[in-house]
Amino acid sequence: MAELTISTADITAALRKNLEGYAPGMEAQQVGRVLEVGDGIARVSGLPDAAVNELLEFESGAVGLALNLDEESIGTVILGATEAASAIDEGSAVRSTGRILSVPVGDVMLGRVVNALGAAHRRARTH
Repeated sequence: MAELTISTADITAALRKNLEGYAPGMEAQQVGRVLEVGDGIARVSGLPDAAVNELLEFESGAVGLALNLDEESIGTVILGATEAASAIDEGSAVRSTGRILSVPVGDVMLGRVVNALGAAHRRARTH
């Protein structure tokens, strides 16, 4: 049976090559938790700097609109796809985006069907 030898120099060279160009970075981000959810509304805690009409991003990918800013919690209307919204559970993470809800306007929007976030609606093609 052949012997397998591993050179520490080879290991060091491979590690150096893989770590080349790596720049560690940190970003502070507010993360809260869902207290309760039902009927398209989520009550969230742990986001003290959230603003009225700010978009909040849930762990499932759904987006919510912060409306009721109480001292202990935030009442959030869940917007967007129902699949992502139905995946929101009590205790799941929610992040503050820092973005206030806005919808594009202008001539390019005339005749378009958009959702609550201003994204164009995809129609099924009929043949």
